[in-house]
Amino acid sequence: MDTAAAFRFDNTYARELEGFSVPWQPAAAPTPALLFLNRSLAAELGLDPAALEGAAGAALFAGNALPEGAEPVAQVYAGHQFGGFSPQLGDGRALLVGELIDTRGQRRDLAFKGSGRTPFSRGGDGRAAVGPMLREVLIGEAMHALGIPSTRALAVAATGEPVLRDTGVLPGAVLTRVAASHIRVGTFQFFAARGDEARVRTLADYTIARHDPALVGTPDRYAGLLQAAARRQARLVAQWMNVGFIHGVMNTDNMTLSGETIDYGPCAFVEAYDPGAVFSSIDHSGRYALSNQPLIARWNLARLAETLLPLLGEDAQDAIARATEVIDAFPGWYAAELLEGRRAKLGLLRPDPADEALAADWLALLHAGAVDFTSAWRRLAPAAAGDAAPLRALFPDPQAPDAWLARWQARCAEEDALGDARSGAERARRMNAVNPNVIPRNHRVEEALAAASDHARLEPFERLLDAVRRPFDDAPELAAYTQPAAAAVTARYRTFCGT
Repeated sequence: MDTAAAFRFDNTYARELEGFSVPWQPAAAPTPALLFLNRSLAAELGLDPAALEGAAGAALFAGNALPEGAEPVAQVYAGHQFGGFSPQLGDGRALLVGELIDTRGQRRDLAFKGSGRTPFSRGGDGRAAVGPMLREVLIGEAMHALGIPSTRALAVAATGEPVLRDTGVLPGAVLTRVAASHIRVGTFQFFAARGDEARVRTLADYTIARHDPALVGTPDRYAGLLQAAARRQARLVAQWMNVGFIHGVMNTDNMTLSGETIDYGPCAFVEAYDPGAVFSSIDHSGRYALSNQPLIARWNLARLAETLLPLLGEDAQDAIARATEVIDAFPGWYAAELLEGRRAKLGLLRPDPADEALAADWLALLHAGAVDFTSAWRRLAPAAAGDAAPLRALFPDPQAPDAWLARWQARCAEEDALGDARSGAERARRMNAVNPNVIPRNHRVEEALAAASDHARLEPFERLLDAVRRPFDDAPELAAYTQPAAAAVTARYRTFCGT
């Protein structure tokens, strides 16, 4: 099959939203080479993976030979970055190549990252390096396997061109990213900041049609859009918190209206549990610390609400009241999503008023003992089946969890008495289906990326990718990927945005 013919584009963003982007072409790569192809995702998009292999795929995914029907554009947006407003950001090293309808009938964006300078590059080189682009693969695939909404990598192509960064000269690469859309809070902010109410309305109508079609034409559709976006963020951030994921750079240009996780730069998974954990090298104040993520999500949604005020009613005070109602409801929506996830992680089926305190006290135990977050949740399953020794072994004082375990086991026994669980083994099975055994451990990610970037060795990356795609498995070959780094390594671990 001809590679170009495999893509069936329907590019509504470029066609319907005049003034929201600039037509642009990717820079040519001197010697493209395909480093990664997501074959299962390609099939999901209705593409033939075999047609995307080899030299043809490398040329396509490096931007040298765009398929027929592609209409690459650089999208414009603004954003609050660490609380400070930048009125013009935009795709400085990215291009929206086009939109595909996948095999489930869902519209998906296809975008490049690292494809060269655009009108929005702001002095940057528009390039990306191999390591950060492979990080996007690893974390995106891990999040997808965990059931967390995420953009995903379709391909990574080396360009054969060096990229200069603070850490030195690095091999260049282009990521091909798939997303439900790339509409951000910052997209709305760009036009609202210029007083362009007409384009804010156009964007809102487009977003509703794409992500909340049941609202199309309804009188309260703009308030409905705000509420739908807030509910998606409540669920998303609750899912982050329940696996210990720290996004690291929750700027408004990194919050999507679709509710997908986007941009895996200075992200990390917490190991020794600490609500104040920060790994990003640029987050000096801890603004985006683990425990701050729900607060920042609400703050970002308030910025979205500000852009929609002219659409929420002619009376300014009424519009503010309607927006405030949604923003004030967010903590409750988030808390409900978080607790529902924690109940599942605790192996509980029925709600109980004491569950929130039970979960909070469990996390306090982990924090006090600097216990690995992922391992502790995973080892609750054997405790449910009658063997608490593996869990106790995680604590500096093996007796530390005993009082809490007694409370939890009593709570489990109450449910068992109601016939909700056939046995401790059944509860353990349910818990193992939601508490991962494998996450992208930070030191394993760095090892894999260093091997690929510094030595052109992809085997460590490929092995780690296979592991994070099987987060709930207990296979013996995954054991090396379940262990946290030494405390000293984690203490000095820092992540970078890759730009």
